[in-house]
Amino acid sequence: MSNNSLSIRRLTPERRDDFLQFFEGAAFADNPEWKSCYCQFLYVDHSRVDWSTRTAAENRSAACDRIGCGRMQGLLAYHDENVIGWCNAAPRTLLDAFADEPDPDAERLGQITCFVIAREHRRRGVARALLSAACDMLREQGLTVAEASPSRQAATDAERHYGPLSLYLSAGFTVHREDGDLVIVRRRLEPALETP
Repeated sequence: MSNNSLSIRRLTPERRDDFLQFFEGAAFADNPEWKSCYCQFLYVDHSRVDWSTRTAAENRSAACDRIGCGRMQGLLAYHDENVIGWCNAAPRTLLDAFADEPDPDAERLGQITCFVIAREHRRRGVARALLSAACDMLREQGLTVAEASPSRQAATDAERHYGPLSLYLSAGFTVHREDGDLVIVRRRLEPALETP
């Protein structure tokens, strides 16, 4: 795939239908048991919500509500005007699942949480382009650190939904700490240079 045929666009209310069409089509064609998520897992406080009982309809409705009011963020990758990839990236303060994990850096942290790439477009640089755009987006929001939690032992594409560790390390992230199977990686987001 050429870089000219790939474009990365931020999730907006106007792109909600593109997001839904991707999640209800190509996103989970080879992993149907996860298609009910609509990338809502980290947007709910799990001390208040029993995730195992959440239905696809509830998650779809919640995604639509959050997209509509700007409380869900991320990026869509397009190839020839069709969505082929998604990256959930948002300020940590929007992700209620972290409520039980207080962090002194929370106000300045941007979380890069999930990648979903259509099967036929994997290993072609889509995730790398999404990651770069996610760091840019978080930086533009005034956040100073990007954080992600790849799994060291992920063996399948589905298990690599947090992104592979090698992707982050090659993009300038460093290991911050380890939490069981998860490797918490961080990268400083330097302010954009002013152009004269």
